[in-house]
Amino acid sequence: MGDREVEYEKYIRCDLCGAFGAYDFMGDIICEECINKIKKEVAMENEFIKFDKIPRLNRNIIITEKIDGTNAQIYFTDDDQMLVGSRKRWITPEDDNFGFARWCTEHRDLLFSDLGYGRHYGEWWGQGIQRKYDLKEKRFSLFNVHRWDAETLSMCHVVPKIYEGPFDQKMINTLIEVMREKGSYAAKGFMKPEGIVIYHTQHGNLFKITLENDDIPKGVIKDGGV
Repeated sequence: MGDREVEYEKYIRCDLCGAFGAYDFMGDIICEECINKIKKEVAMENEFIKFDKIPRLNRNIIITEKIDGTNAQIYFTDDDQMLVGSRKRWITPEDDNFGFARWCTEHRDLLFSDLGYGRHYGEWWGQGIQRKYDLKEKRFSLFNVHRWDAETLSMCHVVPKIYEGPFDQKMINTLIEVMREKGSYAAKGFMKPEGIVIYHTQHGNLFKITLENDDIPKGVIKDGGV
């Protein structure tokens, strides 16, 4: 596929996609569309990709309680649809995840009043889900502690914020021990909380520490390796 002139044949099939109309490159029959795809792939292989700047560790962090439920989201679209999701898929009352889609459908107006347009991520937890937390009901707790204040919400909760300030490993270790001794912030009196989530404000990433088996991959625990 160099610069030399190659004859176009209208009635031969492309070796790659089977479409009629292609060029004969010394036995390789390739159509115009496939030629452009190949050129694009070659260009991407040679594209310069810079090494990202390394964020500083000693910047502010926000620590919240990691609640053991099921990941959930509510999405109010610009055209006034409400979409409800689990971690991996959209769900409906007929194809649900622990009743979250049904709950959202039943309380749609109040949820829109609380949240407004956009995507809203949180944890659906409580009765019948994972640790259950000794609750007689299920709750939806939003993750974004900067945006939401539980006092202003009628239907939703917010994950408890435990610490906000400079990165401090001693503080993190202390908070873990306090949680072991005093239990959950989200469900007072429940003595087997899951752990904490650390949000690094400069890096923009989330990290978790669990009170049990933190050094063992989650998949190993589920497969019965512990």
